[in-house]
Amino acid sequence: MQSLTACFSLSSTRLALCFFAGCWLVTMNLSSAVAEDVAGDAQVAEQNESKNLHRKIVQRGVRYLQNQGQSSDGSYSAGSGPGVTALVTTAILRSGYSPQDPFVSRSLDYLRSFVRQDGGIYAQGSIYRNYETSLAVMCFSEAEKKQRGAYQKIITDADRFLKDIQFGESNDRTLSDPFYGGAGYGKHKRPDLSNTGIMIDALVAAGAGPDDESLRKALVFVSRCQNLETEHNDTKWSVKNPDGGFYYTGAAGGSSQAKWPEGKSEEQHGLRSYGSMTYMGLKSLIYAGLSADDPRVKAATEWIRKNYRLDQNPGLGQQGLYYYYHTFAKALDAIGEKNFLDGHGVSHDWRKELTEKLAREQQTDGSWINRQSRWLEADPNLVTGYALLALSYCKTDGSRGD
Repeated sequence: MQSLTACFSLSSTRLALCFFAGCWLVTMNLSSAVAEDVAGDAQVAEQNESKNLHRKIVQRGVRYLQNQGQSSDGSYSAGSGPGVTALVTTAILRSGYSPQDPFVSRSLDYLRSFVRQDGGIYAQGSIYRNYETSLAVMCFSEAEKKQRGAYQKIITDADRFLKDIQFGESNDRTLSDPFYGGAGYGKHKRPDLSNTGIMIDALVAAGAGPDDESLRKALVFVSRCQNLETEHNDTKWSVKNPDGGFYYTGAAGGSSQAKWPEGKSEEQHGLRSYGSMTYMGLKSLIYAGLSADDPRVKAATEWIRKNYRLDQNPGLGQQGLYYYYHTFAKALDAIGEKNFLDGHGVSHDWRKELTEKLAREQQTDGSWINRQSRWLEADPNLVTGYALLALSYCKTDGSRGD
């Protein structure tokens, strides 16, 4: 009997232990589930807050352009030619507005007035024919997405015009020529990476794929603007500063807008890489069909990891800052990484960070402006256009800009 009682007591103890253990496991599982729910709710709340911030500053920016930036004829900063109007209108269309919204329609009609018989879209006598036509192609292509058939002929003719003025065999430039494949401003009579990158954007917007002959030519020029010695770049600059970044042009002797500190010379140290051109170069490589494992893409991506920042345009400080924000967003969107790892191993939700930065810099009237006026960035219409274009790639749900 005593033995039976002892066994019973032992069994009761085991049952009690099992009961309490079971309760503890249930409690822990419930606590874990509650913690996950709380964390999930916090994440959703943060995402909603970011979306609301994004929506708010975009709406304020567009409202500024509509009410204060636009002239009665539909133009923006007409004194600078049709390029600003094309860029701003593209930004508005990418912000969710329709070609049939009256203030957008006015701008599109204004741009139509610059369509030339040769297919180009530029001001009479303009020396910025590539720049103005490329921006107009992007604008009409954005409108065409929402109003099928309305602008296709304009786009097709302008696409042909851009290919005709690109440096190549048609104007006696061979593959070995540093000008080959590029596009530029007429006043300098030589191509540059900014114009070539904008032309690439226009060709892609018009429907060009990686096998397009003009894109392949442009890729030749872009590769020669990179501080990287490869089979695609044997210029004298490629070995002097092989950091993988990009500079303004390899043509006409080569040039970078970013200068070395006193005591360092270009002849000795090469052409200095800088932020806006490196993002433009990287985006252009990807748009021309190169993949992430191409050495040129790898090297450019590594440069931007080492130089990731939003307080300045690396190498140029505040100069061209909003142009930089646009190329920054477009290139990182093309890479396709939601969280971008910098050279210190820090992960950046770049869309959220750029949205918050632009929210802090927005003026009370809804515009943006750069106090460093170089490259027309004292013009709030142009700078607001840049900001809105950058924001079009910053949708915090991670959706693509295009």
